Amino acid sequence: MKSDLFASGNLAEASAVPGMTLQNAKSVKYTVDGEMLARQGSMVAFRGNLQFERKGEGVGRMLRRAVTGEGLPLMSVRGQGEAWFAHRAGHCFVIEFEPGDALTVNGRNVLCFDPTLGYEIKMLKGAGMAGGGLFNSLFTGTGKLAVVCDGNPIVIPVTPQAPVCVDTDAVVGWSARLEAALHRSQSIGSMIRGGSGEAVQLKLSGEGFVIVRPSEATEPAAAH
Repeated sequence: MKSDLFASGNLAEASAVPGMTLQNAKSVKYTVDGEMLARQGSMVAFRGNLQFERKGEGVGRMLRRAVTGEGLPLMSVRGQGEAWFAHRAGHCFVIEFEPGDALTVNGRNVLCFDPTLGYEIKMLKGAGMAGGGLFNSLFTGTGKLAVVCDGNPIVIPVTPQAPVCVDTDAVVGWSARLEAALHRSQSIGSMIRGGSGEAVQLKLSGEGFVIVRPSEATEPAAAH
């Protein structure tokens, strides 16, 4: 049988070492030898002796997700084998953490990660409990994290002289050392007249970077 479908770039080959690699621009391959963690429902294929189990979020994380609709629903993958992960044909990127690195990521953009990474769901300071999209996952430690993005991401440097404001529906993640706060760019009078649709953004200040996706579209809320 002959077809461009069978080009070498599309073939999945056996891995020599455990861990995470890009299969292609829109999927991640993880060679499991023990355990790893992934977004629930993101596995598209696997081979070998692997078990998939929903991972408990703990009382605090469950409360945050119940109130806001935001969170990081995870599953653990245990055993020996290979698994492939993807989400809605989004672009995938592998981030390698070194000692001292920390990154805040929107839960909807997390695909899978090494168990050596620590994560904690944090609420944006000053946001209160009003509205979703204000809880994000803080990743620390050493290891690899795969993120998924609708379209090609935009990475914007942030400096003390040039803070950056981003749409809360478009933000993928940012350097954890940045100071994050809500910013209102629209006057009360403008809001009364119907507004521009850009009333509140996330303002990031300090030294680092912010990652945004080229879309403000939000996914339908998942059933909990």
